[in-house]
Amino acid sequence: MVYLTFISVAVLALALLIPRESYKFHEFHDNALNSILYPVNEPPIWEKIKTWSPAKNSKDGILKSLNQYNPANIGQQKLSSNSFFEEVHFGKDRQQIGRENATIVMLVRNSELKGALDSMRSLEDRFNKDYKYPWVFLNDVPFDQEFIDKTTMMASGKTYYELIPSEDWNMPAHIDNEKFEHNLRNSWDVIYGPSRSYRNMCHFNSGYFYRQKRLLNYEWYFRVEPDVEYMCDFQYDPFTVMRENKKVYGFVLALPDYENTIPTLWPTVEEFIEKYPQHLHPNNAYDFLTTNETDVFFGVDNPHKHLYNLCHFWSNFEIASLEFFRGEAYGAYFDHLDKSGGFYYERWGDAPVHTIGVSLLLDRDEIYHFEDIGYYHAPYMGCPTSEDVLMARRCICRDKAFDGEPLKGMEVRPPSCIPRWWRYGSGKTFLNEAEYTFR
Repeated sequence: MVYLTFISVAVLALALLIPRESYKFHEFHDNALNSILYPVNEPPIWEKIKTWSPAKNSKDGILKSLNQYNPANIGQQKLSSNSFFEEVHFGKDRQQIGRENATIVMLVRNSELKGALDSMRSLEDRFNKDYKYPWVFLNDVPFDQEFIDKTTMMASGKTYYELIPSEDWNMPAHIDNEKFEHNLRNSWDVIYGPSRSYRNMCHFNSGYFYRQKRLLNYEWYFRVEPDVEYMCDFQYDPFTVMRENKKVYGFVLALPDYENTIPTLWPTVEEFIEKYPQHLHPNNAYDFLTTNETDVFFGVDNPHKHLYNLCHFWSNFEIASLEFFRGEAYGAYFDHLDKSGGFYYERWGDAPVHTIGVSLLLDRDEIYHFEDIGYYHAPYMGCPTSEDVLMARRCICRDKAFDGEPLKGMEVRPPSCIPRWWRYGSGKTFLNEAEYTFR
């Protein structure tokens, strides 16, 4: 009798679980599931699947037929652990809230997805979720679908994925390949010296990123790199701060560069100064680049072979005008540097190239130090020192570096060039230049 009861229950359970045959091909006892498979006034989804072929139907057509399902809604089927519902992509309101014609730009590889997501999460939480500025991703090879899916979901605004033309990324034709290869083989004592792709990247960031077709639509950009962290709430729109205060280039950290990466950069710049004096701004920051007194460098001597003191804005954080880079003065400056071959015969970085460019070609008062944005890019960090600012902006600054060593903000300790900027740049300000939204 017990066995008969068990068998009866098992049969009943199977009858409830297995779809029963009907005029609808398969009908389930779960009405919610039936409403997905058999939408009212539409052919059953089973028939669409049976007759669908890639040649005749688009992916969007299938998705549209499933539009009654939304995993974000209460009472809907949960996202399972082994499937992905693309409807989630379309559930976000990605309409831009920020008022500026601006974008966030990341040059990144597919293999750097984890670092890209870390940076995006940090910037979205601290700033962009309130403004929904679009993201533009640049790569010298096509982005794979996993990268596109995951970064799209991490972004609050729209996302664009751009393939860099080979002529913009690869070594230009005027470079002597034999001389270049010789330098690569003999650059093991230079940071990133033996890397061919690193030189392509520095060359691209110095003179080609702003020429990319997608970026021609924008006036402002915010440069972001993988594996960085923003440690304070912004509480204002930095693009608006730049525009309203007539700023052109914004930075967080300033440090001396490695001299063996740029042995002939300054002599090449001096040639440019002599050849194109009309492009130098009369209120430029030349002295920021060429003075060397130690009282603004914490009493530390910084020996170097040329007049250039090696100070540069750390360009992995930049908020700047694309119109400036696309202008005549910077174009002439980059072309002069490019023709010398130093990006490939040496290992010129985009940071000193940008720094020297903006310091000579802009009014020094058009360059802006974002002193209240907590920022970390290994191995350095910028962090506000005021306890009031730290509390009001909900800052959580690191106390240890990636290797476990103690970490402090670089603004006012060696080898920071910030005190030199205060003296010879646009100075240190003590009045708010933005309306803060403390909350």
